Amino acid sequence: MEASEYLLRYLNLRHMRSSGMVVPVEFIGMMDVDMLQKTRDYEADKACFGFISSLFGNLLTVAFIFGPLLNIVNEWTVSLNLPFVISGWLFFVILLLASEILNIPFSLYENFRIENKYGFNTMTLRLWISDFARSLLISVILISIILFAAFGIMQWSSVHWWIWLWGVMLLYGIFIMYISPYVIEPIFNKFTPLEDELLKKKIAALAEKAGISIARIMKMDASRRSRHSNAYFTGIGKTKRIVLYDTLTEGMTQDEIIAVLAHEMGHWKRRHVLKMIVMMEMLMLILLYISFRLMEGDMLAEIFRIGAPSTYAKLVIVGFLCGIASFPLRPLINYFSRHNERQADNDCIYLTGDAESAVAAFIKLAKENLTNLNPHPLYVFFYHSHPPILDRIRYIRGKSGKQEAKPAYS
Repeated sequence: MEASEYLLRYLNLRHMRSSGMVVPVEFIGMMDVDMLQKTRDYEADKACFGFISSLFGNLLTVAFIFGPLLNIVNEWTVSLNLPFVISGWLFFVILLLASEILNIPFSLYENFRIENKYGFNTMTLRLWISDFARSLLISVILISIILFAAFGIMQWSSVHWWIWLWGVMLLYGIFIMYISPYVIEPIFNKFTPLEDELLKKKIAALAEKAGISIARIMKMDASRRSRHSNAYFTGIGKTKRIVLYDTLTEGMTQDEIIAVLAHEMGHWKRRHVLKMIVMMEMLMLILLYISFRLMEGDMLAEIFRIGAPSTYAKLVIVGFLCGIASFPLRPLINYFSRHNERQADNDCIYLTGDAESAVAAFIKLAKENLTNLNPHPLYVFFYHSHPPILDRIRYIRGKSGKQEAKPAYS
C-alpha cells in the first residue's frame, strides 16, 4: 500500500515537471514563468520532504510492530501491575509522547526550511516552541479523556464495548466541535470581530440569501505563523461563526472574499460536513466491530510474538492492520469530497451571481499558496479532496450564466 503511495507521488511530480513552462491561459497576467517555476520547485520540495518523512514514519511503525519495541513497552507496562484503565492510558500516552518527540526535526525542517525558503513562514522559533508545548499538552488532555473512557468501557462491557465506545466517541466529537471556537482555537490564535462594516453587511446579506444564521464574523491573526490564506466556518449551534484569515482580508477584494465565503456557505447549507461526519462514523463503527472480533482471544499476540497479550498491545496491532485495510477507502472518501466541492462551487455562482470574482479568488489563492496547477490524474483520484484548480476555474466559467434559479440543497 505504501509502495503505491510513493509511486503516485513520483508520477505526480514527474507529470508536473513534464507539463512544460507554459503559463495556463487562466493565469496569464497573474503569474509569469518565474512564478510558475517557483510553484514547481515548492511542490517538488514538498513532495521530496513528504516522501522522506512518510518513509521514516512507516519504517519506524514497522520496526515497532515487528521488532522488539512493542513487546518491551508492553511488558514494562504490564510489570507495573497498575489498574487496567491506568495501564492502558500510560501505554498510549508513552506512544503519543514518543511520536511527537520524533516528529520534532521534521516539523522544524518543514517550517523553518521549506516554508521559509518560499516566503510563507512568519513563525519565530520561540512561537514554534510555545505552539508545540501547548499542542502537546492539549493532545495529552484530549486523548486521555478518550483513553480513560475507552478502557473504562472495555472493563465494564467486555462483549459490547465496541458499540458503547462508538457512541461515546460520537458525543465527544460533537462536544469538541461545540467548545473548540471558545476554548481550543483561542489558545493558538487571536480572534477579533471583523471591523470592516461594509464587508460585514455584504457577508450578512450573503448569509441571509443562503438561509444561514451566523453568530459572529471574526478575523484571525494567521499572519503570525504563515502567509497562507484561508477562511472557514467553525462551531455548531450558537457557537457557529465565520473566520477569515487576516492574510485573506489583506490580499483580496471584498467581492473575492464574498465569493470564498459563498463557497463555504454552500458547504454549510448542503450539510456537507454533517454528511462526511455520518460517513466517517459509519466507517468507525465498522472498524470498531472488526477490532472487537480481531481482539477476541490471543491469536494476534501469538502471531506478533507478544509475550504478555495485553488489550492495549492488541489494539496497536489492530490499528496497524486496519490502517492497511482502509487504504482502498481513501479514493472513495476523496471522491465524495470533490463532489461536495463541486456543489459548493455551484452555490458560489448562485449566491453571488459573480463567477469572475470567484475565479479571481481561486487564482489568487493558487498563486499565493503556490498550488500545483498540473497534478497527475491518478494522484488526484487517490489524494485530492478538491478538484484541481484549473478544473474548478474552467467549470465555474462554464457554468456562468447557466446556474440554477435556486440550488437544490439536500
